[in-house]
Amino acid sequence: MEENVTNYMGIVIELGTRYGINFIFAILILIIGFWVSARVKRVVLNACSSSPKIDNTLGVFFSSLARYVIIIFTILAVLDRFGVETASLIAILGAASLAIGLALQGTLSNVASGVMLLIFRPFKVGEFVDVGGLEGTVKMLGLFFTEMATSDNIKIIVPNSKIWGSAIKNYSANKTRRIDLLIGISYGDDIDHAITELNKVLETDSRILKDPSSTIFVNELGESSVNLGIRVWVEGSNYSAVRWNLIKNIKQNFDKNDLNFPYPQHDIHIISQPE
Repeated sequence: MEENVTNYMGIVIELGTRYGINFIFAILILIIGFWVSARVKRVVLNACSSSPKIDNTLGVFFSSLARYVIIIFTILAVLDRFGVETASLIAILGAASLAIGLALQGTLSNVASGVMLLIFRPFKVGEFVDVGGLEGTVKMLGLFFTEMATSDNIKIIVPNSKIWGSAIKNYSANKTRRIDLLIGISYGDDIDHAITELNKVLETDSRILKDPSSTIFVNELGESSVNLGIRVWVEGSNYSAVRWNLIKNIKQNFDKNDLNFPYPQHDIHIISQPE
């Protein structure tokens, strides 16, 4: 009887010693793993924040991703300490991740596109862009979608995958923009006189840049008008205001100087038939 009790006590002590040590090591692994994950997250976030090329949203994403990867490996190390077969567990997690990835294919595509937009920055918040035929001012750029507002203040939510897969026009990327106008005058009007009056209109607007210089030229001989081309450079923020003002001033100047804007016309010849 005493011998059996001694054997049981020995088994209990052996198991307690074995699992007790494993439990202590598991606690240490968890403590070290969570400390390292928090440390790595802070280091990655600081590194991303110090780089002007990396957006804050992207920094938070990368730092959180690094932290969770370390936590996953920490948990696997703890399970391995208790004799759990981690290889099969990793295979199960891989299969589950694949299934989730297929189910969330569109969402993950938006996330991947959002990361690319945040890295390469084809546009920034506050800039006026055209993406996939949609024009507006960028209000917010996230991992899943981009929020824009049209000129008449309509809110547009665009999935990042659509933006990344489309041509992007950024009207605010450069400081200056060129205004192109096509002004038609009558064939009976003097071209040099019209060009002189157009130059006077351009000189009255101080928002038009001197460098690059403005250009006025005969663009084409149309069906009912001589079309004069005008090219002027302005600050990007003044583009619309200057363009509208030029059209108004050119019309008023032409009215004062007997220069005509011709209408499309057709000559009709009536041939009388012999009786």
